Amino acid sequence: MKKLALLCSALFAFSSHAQLHTNIDNVADYAVNTYQQSQIHTLTNLVAFPTVNKESIPAPQNPDFINFKSVLKMKAAELGFDYQDLGYTVLIGMGDQNEKVTVVTHGDVQPANASKWKQSPFIIDTSEPGKLVGRGTEDDKGAIATALYAMKAIKDKGIELNNRIELMIYLAEESDWGPLTEFMKTYEQPKYAVTIDASYPVVVAEKGWSLIAPTFNATSKQTGMYVSDLAGGAFKSQIPEDASLVLHNASAVVINSLKAKAKTLSEVEFNFEELAEGLKITVKGVSAHSSEPESGVNAIAHLSELFKDVALENNSDGQLIKFVNQLIGLDIHGKQFGNIAYEHEFMGPMSVAPTVIERDGNALTLAINARRPVGKDENLLKAQINSAIKEWETVNNVTLTNVETIIGTPMLLDSAPHAQKLLDIFKHFTGDEQADFVSIGGGTNAKLFDNAVSFGPSMPGKRYTGHSEHEFITLEQLALNLRMYTAMMIELGNM
Repeated sequence: MKKLALLCSALFAFSSHAQLHTNIDNVADYAVNTYQQSQIHTLTNLVAFPTVNKESIPAPQNPDFINFKSVLKMKAAELGFDYQDLGYTVLIGMGDQNEKVTVVTHGDVQPANASKWKQSPFIIDTSEPGKLVGRGTEDDKGAIATALYAMKAIKDKGIELNNRIELMIYLAEESDWGPLTEFMKTYEQPKYAVTIDASYPVVVAEKGWSLIAPTFNATSKQTGMYVSDLAGGAFKSQIPEDASLVLHNASAVVINSLKAKAKTLSEVEFNFEELAEGLKITVKGVSAHSSEPESGVNAIAHLSELFKDVALENNSDGQLIKFVNQLIGLDIHGKQFGNIAYEHEFMGPMSVAPTVIERDGNALTLAINARRPVGKDENLLKAQINSAIKEWETVNNVTLTNVETIIGTPMLLDSAPHAQKLLDIFKHFTGDEQADFVSIGGGTNAKLFDNAVSFGPSMPGKRYTGHSEHEFITLEQLALNLRMYTAMMIELGNM
């Protein structure tokens, strides 16, 4: 990790530890002492709206998003900021200077399985000391609330800035970048852009979100041992916590062997339930953001691993299990998937994870979420993916119905005029003098700006909870974020 940090430092020709605004600590203290409870209250209000995008209705026409935006509009007026509702994008601004600093966030959230939460995921749960548990607390509604009160503290103190501060809130970051890509064609690029939808200290590189989605469609003969009702995962960008299937026509010897192997896969919890039609096998892993597959335990991969040496009928369910075992396994870097695996010295290795199984009648589609660094040509990677799949089809005498492939573009900035200033802010408020620039597996809207870097809200070395079924932010982190975002706006506002 130290080697990566040193490499990234070399990318930036900045002086170390530049002087911060002389009044920065006083204003940051004021922000927390005055508005900590206010940001908690605002976050509670924002989380209450289940802003999960639906295919059936665009976000601007969705009542949950309309109500969410009405609270933002009310807050902007209450705090003394200008407000623009541009459909998929909301802009909340402070100042009318010619140049601006754009702080980029999003107001939509990932789906949440209510059965996995102590109470509704859209009601802030305070039952765990020091934590606010709820969908959107870390990704990204907590950051929105913090940004609003950082702006308010600066306004209260009458601090004059050279640049306008503009908070951008996009409403489909988790599902559809199309409207924002279109919007950015006419949006004037800011002097500086910062996304607050990632990690500290300062993110200067992001892997490209990619997808490999084969569809299996083979009729079950039901004469030998076979599986049916294979299911797993919740959405494409989450390491799946659950997976299950029903095993038919299995002998007692096979069942006992499976139970024995299940005990060796100790990272997950297996359950075997006798049904009239067969043996139902479920597995519980640990959900996580798929940009950090090492933070979760993949239920689909482990359920497939259970059947690695079991001869199953070649129906859709059996084919999918065989595909996972032979091309992915329990590895998270694509080392079994032909020649697709590679690694960048700073950004690290590509990650490859099966995330969700979707059924349409007899057809099963497996979503495999990959996160790719720079270092390999897009066309070469796509050709290697296709080659590995074709070889698998030939070896296993399988013809896939369809394979959808999306190759995302990674981002690595070798210059960003405000990156060092943000790093200085992080060092100042955390006391971490070893902090350095970092790369993440996730992808933010920073890619759509000329020189955007990411600054929080999650801390290095701590598990990111944003796409998990136990999303939370701590009260301590909210306060620290408020200090650092206040400082960030002052510093960049005067650069």
